[in-house]
Amino acid sequence: MTRKLLLATTLAIATAGAVQAQEFNIIETRQAGQDLLSGNFSGIRAVVAAKGDVKTLENPAKAMARWMTQFPTTFPAGSDKGPTKALPAVWSDPTGFRKAASDFVETAEKLTQLAKAGDAEGVAAQVKVVGDACAACHRTYRQR
Repeated sequence: MTRKLLLATTLAIATAGAVQAQEFNIIETRQAGQDLLSGNFSGIRAVVAAKGDVKTLENPAKAMARWMTQFPTTFPAGSDKGPTKALPAVWSDPTGFRKAASDFVETAEKLTQLAKAGDAEGVAAQVKVVGDACAACHRTYRQR
C-alpha cells in the first residue's frame, strides 16, 4: 500500500509540474472562447429554426454576453504576433473595439431576457440582431 501511495504521489507531483510548466497562451484562449461563443450561437439558431423551447436558450445567451464582456481584455499589447486573425484595428482603435464588444453584449443580454420570458418571436428577431452585431465587429476587427 505504501509503494502505491508513493507512486501515486510521485505521479501527481510530476503531473502538476508538467501542467504548471505550460505557458498561458492568450491567443489560444481568445480563439477558444470565440469557438464556444460560436457553438452557443449555432445551437441557439438551431433551436429557433426547429421552433424549440426558447426558454432553454437563456443560459447560452447569457454565456455569450459574459464572454464578450471579457473578450476585449484578451488583446493585450504584443498579442498581435502569432496565429491570429485579429486586424491591427483591434490595437489601434481599442475604444471602437470595446464599443463593438459592448454592442454585442447588449444584444446578447436582450436575447437572454427574451429567452427567459419564453418569447419565441422576440428571440427569433433578436437572433438576427445578435448576428448583425457579430458581423459588424468582424468587418472592422477580424481578417476574413
